Amino acid sequence: MQASEIELIEGGCLCGGIRYRVTGEPLARSLCHCRSCRLGAGAPSVAWVVLHSKDLVFVTGTPARFQSSPGVLRDFCAGYGTSLTYQRENEPETIDVTTASLDRAEDFAPEREIWTAEKLAWEALNESLIQYPGSSRTKAE
Repeated sequence: MQASEIELIEGGCLCGGIRYRVTGEPLARSLCHCRSCRLGAGAPSVAWVVLHSKDLVFVTGTPARFQSSPGVLRDFCAGYGTSLTYQRENEPETIDVTTASLDRAEDFAPEREIWTAEKLAWEALNESLIQYPGSSRTKAE
């Protein structure tokens, strides 16, 4: 693919105060069911695109940052609360971006579901995806 053919991956928050651009290819795409992600987003599960940190650039605005648990930082829009990123302090080379905040979220469907052991009982799993009871770093069921 030539440089002129590469489509930009961009996204942002609800109010438009925060805009970002992704300059590299995603490493992974996950749908997380953990309680922390659910509370952070106010949603039954959260889809994430995992990137190299160097590939994420905020082009408009500066997100607010919150330490949601020891060693975990989450960025969000302070104006309307849109959840934007998740990053482990001990893994600064990667960062997760909320799939729903991407302009073309439909192009980044999850390839796996993680933390299924913590999912809400009324939310159905997608049986076509690889399922992990915890982190995807553990063995799949």
